[in-house]
Amino acid sequence: MSNWRTNISLFSLCLITVPAIAKDLPQNFDPSKYSQTVTECDRLAAHSEDPNKVAAGVAEAKVDLPAAIAACRIDLAKDAGNPRLQYQLGRALSYAGQIDEALPLLESSSRLAYPQAQFVLGYLLLDGRLKAPVDRCGALEWFRQSARQQRMAAQIGLAAWYLDGHFAKCPNRPTRAELLGNLAAARAQNPKFYPELLISDLERQLGARQRVK
Repeated sequence: MSNWRTNISLFSLCLITVPAIAKDLPQNFDPSKYSQTVTECDRLAAHSEDPNKVAAGVAEAKVDLPAAIAACRIDLAKDAGNPRLQYQLGRALSYAGQIDEALPLLESSSRLAYPQAQFVLGYLLLDGRLKAPVDRCGALEWFRQSARQQRMAAQIGLAAWYLDGHFAKCPNRPTRAELLGNLAAARAQNPKFYPELLISDLERQLGARQRVK
């Protein structure tokens, strides 16, 4: 894993340039480019809400971190370019408090257009969760990438966090049309009861405003 560790020093620089280069990232993830064989990493570290998971998924509280990290290191060494495995190792490492090693993995997966990694990377950067650096404008761009790929959490989160003022200082803030479009796309995915309530509330809040500034 030394190749990932050498990227840590470049992480902050990469994030600074996210808004400028986001348009150059792959727009859509194509799972057919990568192995779909279920690995031990998938069984131990997949997230249940990851749209591209190949195993059932494990709740955060039930992840066996030492076993998951060990398995994902082995499986990723065999298939180093697989963004699903990169994300899952990054997930386990972040839960284990090894954020400096987790972040380059999540960024690499995100740059390969993996929607779940894009959402999670944005979530960590939004408020510096799990001791990640705070980069709200970088988070905004990763959320956008994930939302464009129909990741419901990103579609809803963009509106919620915008209305909470998280992106107020970002130069490329979302428009009202963008936010409402994301919410409509989320509703089209037939969300469960509570996400549906949240979508309706966010639409109400956005509708009460003349425009998003």
